[in-house]
Amino acid sequence: MTGSVEGGRSGVDPPTSGRSLYFAGPRTVRIESETVPDPGPDEVIVEARVSAVSSGTELLIYRGEMPQDLPADETIDALAGDLTYPLKYGYATVGDVAATGGNVDDGWRGRTVFAFNPHESHFTAKPADLVPVPADVSPATAALLPTAETATTLVMDGRPRVGERVVVFGAGMVGLVTTSILAEFPLERLTVVEPVSHRREMAATLGADETLTPADAAQVGTRGDPPGADLAYELSGQPATLDDAIDAVGYDGRVVVGSWYGRKRAETDLGGFFHRNRIDVSSSQVSTLAPDLRGRWTKERRMGTAWERLRDVPTDRLVTHRVPFADAAEAYRLLDEGPENALQVLLTHE
Repeated sequence: MTGSVEGGRSGVDPPTSGRSLYFAGPRTVRIESETVPDPGPDEVIVEARVSAVSSGTELLIYRGEMPQDLPADETIDALAGDLTYPLKYGYATVGDVAATGGNVDDGWRGRTVFAFNPHESHFTAKPADLVPVPADVSPATAALLPTAETATTLVMDGRPRVGERVVVFGAGMVGLVTTSILAEFPLERLTVVEPVSHRREMAATLGADETLTPADAAQVGTRGDPPGADLAYELSGQPATLDDAIDAVGYDGRVVVGSWYGRKRAETDLGGFFHRNRIDVSSSQVSTLAPDLRGRWTKERRMGTAWERLRDVPTDRLVTHRVPFADAAEAYRLLDEGPENALQVLLTHE
């Protein structure tokens, strides 16, 4: 069954004007009014309810620390172009389908959906680019889907084994959700290293066996038989922490780097310890699946797994701030001032 352009839940005409967030320059964001186009025959209009701010990638863009000639994301149609200013960015919006094009099944109208879309109050999209939100998942929780998908990918790429010692550096949102998934494995020990005390407390709540400050992390590489961790995740966003991750693993250990450093640089010690201990350092990024997993795994299967993991995430505790969309500049300033200020910030559109 298909229908022409109509109103959403209220049955009124589709919106004609909306607002979009632009990164206009280093530490400068602005909200601009924009015309909402009519949906094409194969499109819908989504009216946003909430969108999640990434304190990793988005802060790099906010601070001007991203490589500007890099494509925004070649796997997401809504993120066309590169990272030069001014640009729209964001990839975690949840909203309701307010209107449908003539070739779109009427069943989409009124549905709550997730979209990998920049921060906007209204936008058009094809149904194939939307993810229906399960009835038992709140919009706030659904906005964390990219974090759960990233954490799922990190765990898949790290391949933790029974009885291993695993250490996670960084207890931001990605680090915490990764910790919650790793806690389901029968590991010997799961350690989280994080400088902010309330984030260490959250890591313990989510299943970490121990939490350490960076100053105490050196002990990880010397204890055990054989000494050192088997697997380390570098999720702090700080290039210098990669040295700590390398030092934490023992002979034939594995280091998975999930941080994106942008244009930040730091010297990494790849001298005697790294070289002689045959340490493996690899990158993990959610846009693609590891080549050796593609025979059995698709992005759709991984997405389904991420939804299941997301149901175990205590959203009410991880979301520390809900900021009206009009005040988005304050949200980015808050995150920019330090990790102790906020964990997950949501922009609200209601």
